Amino acid sequence: MSLLVSASASLGFIGVALGAFGAHALDGKLSPEAEGWWQTATLYVLVHTVGALAVGLSGRSGLLAWGGWSLILGALVFSGTLYAMALGAPRWFGAITPLGGIAFLMGWALIGLGGFRASS
Repeated sequence: MSLLVSASASLGFIGVALGAFGAHALDGKLSPEAEGWWQTATLYVLVHTVGALAVGLSGRSGLLAWGGWSLILGALVFSGTLYAMALGAPRWFGAITPLGGIAFLMGWALIGLGGFRASS
């Protein structure tokens, strides 16, 4: 099993656990804004984890693998900063969040380019 598959599975586990934690342990304890951050973080971490897992399971290397790792990085940065802010981290963490979004975009672009190159 590849390291990317293991990292994706670990991140998926964490995403489900944090989603459940937010829905149950934090129910009614977050402001509506913080609850929205939590939900967005959970959605994005899980969606991008599935993308990285698919790349890892493909067994491909090169651009595809770089794309998968970029999705993992994006999930850690994007969702991590949103989770942190929801739990009370300073609002300036929001300035870091777009870096995770850029990593997501790079990841999908690399996966698309890698898939295009593999089909040629």
